Amino acid sequence: MSKKITTKADKKCFCGYFVVRNTKNLIIIIYCVHYGPFFFNTKNYSKKEEEERPSSKSFSFRVTSKQNHRRKRKEKKMTTTKRGSLVQLKCAIQHYDWGIVGDQSAVAQLGSLNREEPIAKEKPHAEMWMGTHSSGLNVIKNERREHLKSFVESNAEEALGKKCQQRFGNDVPFLLKVLSVAKALSIQAHPDKQLAERLHEEKPNMYKDANHKPEMALAVTEFEALSGFVSEPKESLQKCPELRALTGIRMEEMDAMREDKKAQMKHVFTKVMLAEKEEVATQVQTLVKRLKAENKKDERDELALRLNAQYPDDVGVMCAYLLNYIKLQPGEAVYMAANEPHAYLDGECVEVMATSDNVVRAGLTPKARDTEILCDMLTYKLGKPEVLTGDVIDKNTTRYSPPFDEFELEVVSCAKEDTAEMTVSQGPSILLVKNGKGKINDDVAIEKGSVVFANANEKMTLTSSDEGGISIYRAQVNTRVF
Repeated sequence: MSKKITTKADKKCFCGYFVVRNTKNLIIIIYCVHYGPFFFNTKNYSKKEEEERPSSKSFSFRVTSKQNHRRKRKEKKMTTTKRGSLVQLKCAIQHYDWGIVGDQSAVAQLGSLNREEPIAKEKPHAEMWMGTHSSGLNVIKNERREHLKSFVESNAEEALGKKCQQRFGNDVPFLLKVLSVAKALSIQAHPDKQLAERLHEEKPNMYKDANHKPEMALAVTEFEALSGFVSEPKESLQKCPELRALTGIRMEEMDAMREDKKAQMKHVFTKVMLAEKEEVATQVQTLVKRLKAENKKDERDELALRLNAQYPDDVGVMCAYLLNYIKLQPGEAVYMAANEPHAYLDGECVEVMATSDNVVRAGLTPKARDTEILCDMLTYKLGKPEVLTGDVIDKNTTRYSPPFDEFELEVVSCAKEDTAEMTVSQGPSILLVKNGKGKINDDVAIEKGSVVFANANEKMTLTSSDEGGISIYRAQVNTRVF
């Protein structure tokens, strides 16, 4: 049996507080705004009496204790987020051995500011992850310390937008990273969706998800990489006798396939990557000895020597002559589709990709290799990769749009005490402050290292501080989807 207060409705207006004490001496304070005179019914009804009472246009309040009332208000506050809110994130840092050691790298500095913790100067700082992938979960900076992934799943339509949700499901379709590269990453490629599903099913400990992983890297410093196959496979064999010796391929074989250069490259690359480890070591050592004795070396020769210093006698050293060697300048970007070989070599970049961590490796790595799968999965497309310089959207915004639906990247900058109206995306956004201080929408204070998740259709105004300008990276769903 419970005590209730009912208020009869009429045409007059009344507002105020009511303090009610029940038989157990528990107090509740009720604030009412209501039209009409009030009468209070404080009778204790039995269950049967309550069922038999005639219905009327009334308001009922169950009497509860102060403690219960406060607890429920706190729970409501902690479990709801108003529409259009922006949430700040604490991001994940990866300390892979190829990262830059010390406190001067972008990952070390941004990560320290973002996580509000000192830099571990003795550790390599390789990657800073911003997104929902389980290998690098982000936490919302609020009382609950909720994972971004669970926040998005519980607010999917509002957070992602209808079109994004229909297209990609109840998750953020992209992952934003910062990379600080001190030595070469593995010779690798990322599987398409069909292969990713199979690999994830067969080797879930090695391939963490069932998604594909197209990606794009935007240079922050000069950034070196191997990307895609060179145009002339035969020329690679002619230039490097050790490569020719390792494969055992005669020039007559290459001539017989001259009408199909993709077939040439597949023949050469597969022979190299599947060669016996002892024979690889012998030919790499012979190559290094010859190059050190030569006075004149080109950039590929220099790269082969550098790769061998990092990964002695590794088959990946030979890839210096088979893959395109590129040097991006700050503000230039390159993208990699699924099933295309590449390896980052040196420098710092901002990277955005589909939400996945699937990597098939075959060289320059202490990690597990799937060489046969890599050789079989590649498209063997030849030629240099396309380099993007960005499209100017307005005086504050440059956009990099690769041919993938899941993502694109914007760089938004403001001069001192200036504002920028950011483009409105129908999907979610993740924003990283590269440098400077300012605010978003006058109420979200941001500075270097701040990371913000924005719901779909969020209108955002970026304002710099009076201390100087501000620059941010913004990852979002590719506008072509909408």
